Amino acid sequence: MRVLVAGATGVIGSQLVPLLGSVGHEVIALVRTDGGRAAALRSAGATTVTADALDGPATARAVRHARPDAIVNMLTAIPAELNPKHLARDFEQTNRLRTVGTAQLLEAGRAAGVTRVISQGLAYAYDPGGAPEGGTDDGSGPATESAPLWRRPPKQFVPVLAALTELERHTREADGLVLRFGHLYGPGSLYAADGSFTAQVRAGKVPLVGGGTATFSFTHAHDAATAIVAALDKNVTGVLNIVDDEPARMSTWLPVLADLLGAKRPKSVPAAVARLAVGGWGVAFMTRLRGADNARAKGTLDWRPRYASWRTGFGNELTDRADTESR
Repeated sequence: MRVLVAGATGVIGSQLVPLLGSVGHEVIALVRTDGGRAAALRSAGATTVTADALDGPATARAVRHARPDAIVNMLTAIPAELNPKHLARDFEQTNRLRTVGTAQLLEAGRAAGVTRVISQGLAYAYDPGGAPEGGTDDGSGPATESAPLWRRPPKQFVPVLAALTELERHTREADGLVLRFGHLYGPGSLYAADGSFTAQVRAGKVPLVGGGTATFSFTHAHDAATAIVAALDKNVTGVLNIVDDEPARMSTWLPVLADLLGAKRPKSVPAAVARLAVGGWGVAFMTRLRGADNARAKGTLDWRPRYASWRTGFGNELTDRADTESR
């Protein structure tokens, strides 16, 4: 299969491109400029086509030239460090890529005869308040794909959620599949050994807010990539949660992460005090998120995460890299 990957240099794309090639797919990477990153992709076995995803005519030309059978849409522009008080600002470019960029990319794919579309969604945007009337998810435990997305999100998350909703709509209209990933970790992520969140934990700057009651479902970037590869071979549409097997409260995983980094145990801070520093979204992120259930993805894709638990994944990522850097 000829697979066009948009967002090939991102956290997931960096894992995905060599994996696609290793199982026999022909990989074409959409790049904004033909620079060092494009050269690295070619070294990894991909060919490249150049276009700014926000430039509709250029995207159409690139897709037409690529002649893909499938499009994998991983378009994001998330900064290396996020400020929760200004999340809407920090996600402005990503929101445009998820709306305007996705619409133009998938329209170009339709015109080029693309038969398979896979897009990147989020598995931690579920409403923390429970299921809607008549829904099949009862609102308790990890969220299934039938659970609603956040109905009254904090102000800073409103445009992010709106962009995600539009991305999912465009993908559904293309008879595609949205893979909702959890909190991504692995090389290049905020949780990597050199990531900004890891640095904050190492410096003792991430407290347990309001008891750390948010539930996180994590996804290693390699597991995200293997799910995409599995989905290319299946006639599955709609949405699927791609997360590990162990949703965990922040009060559980944050102290473990601190221990792995040799950092001090996180302090406890009341939500009202934390709100002054991180705003409403920052408090909600640490106290209200709902984990996600991966049973449907396992059943429909015949997929299993290599890192079934964030405990193993964090241990492998952070311990191995720390040992390497110390030698």
